[in-house]
This record gives sequence, structure tokens and C-alpha cells, in this order.
Amino acid sequence: MNDRVLGLFALLLAALLAWKGWDLQAPFSYEPVGPRAFPLLLATVIAGCGAWLLVRGREHAEPNPPGANTRIAAMAALVTGYALAFVSLGFIVSTALMATLVGRLFGGRWHHCAIGGAGLGLGLYLLFDKVFEVVLPMGVLNFGS
Repeated sequence: MNDRVLGLFALLLAALLAWKGWDLQAPFSYEPVGPRAFPLLLATVIAGCGAWLLVRGREHAEPNPPGANTRIAAMAALVTGYALAFVSLGFIVSTALMATLVGRLFGGRWHHCAIGGAGLGLGLYLLFDKVFEVVLPMGVLNFGS
């Protein structure tokens, strides 16, 4: 595969993301931007990168090193699992689990990954909840409130 094929796939992904994100509407407005801003912004960035690869990508891409495709597939599975567990487990637990497993995927030690994952989950929760005032699901940590 060369870079132009990847650029074409990126443009198709951006078009799909923009098409699906365009209809997103919240039942009530709790944030000034609204839910469609993030997928449309992401689609714009992906489309820009895809267009750049389509125009400038003339090189034949080198094949991935051994084991890289397995790690890429595992990463995609982790992201899918994160999206599926996000509401039921809550932001802190699901983010900590994902960060721990991603750290292990890149060869980190279990205790370092677990400590880093817990810190990342809690730190990002405090950042989004206290600074940006974004409501995040608590999941299993919702103790009766």
C-alpha cells in the first residue's frame, strides 16, 4: 500500500465521520458547542491529512515490522472495548483500564502501567469535571448520587 491509498481511505473515513456526526443533536443544550462539534472537527483534521497524503504521497510505504500488525489490531480492540465499557464502568475505571492495557501493549511493567493508568483516569476526570465542567459517567464508582 502506498501513501495515496491511505490518503484515500482517510478521506472516506472523514466523509463517513462527517455524515454520521452531522445529525448528532442533544435533547437539551448543556454545552455551548453541542455534540456534533467533535466529530466534525475530527473529520476536518482527518480529511486534511488524507488530502495531504493523496497529493504528496508518492512513496511506497515500508511494511510494518514483525508484531506491529498484532499490536495495531490489539489497540483497535482496546479502543472498541473502551467505547463499549465507557458508560457502564465509568470514565475513571474505563480510562484506567485502557491506559494500563495500552501501557502493557507497549512493554511497560504491570505496576507502572497500573499506577499510570489510575493517575491518568483520575487526573483526566478531575480536569474535565472541575476545570471544563464536562459531565462524565461515574459508572461503578457512582455511590448513590
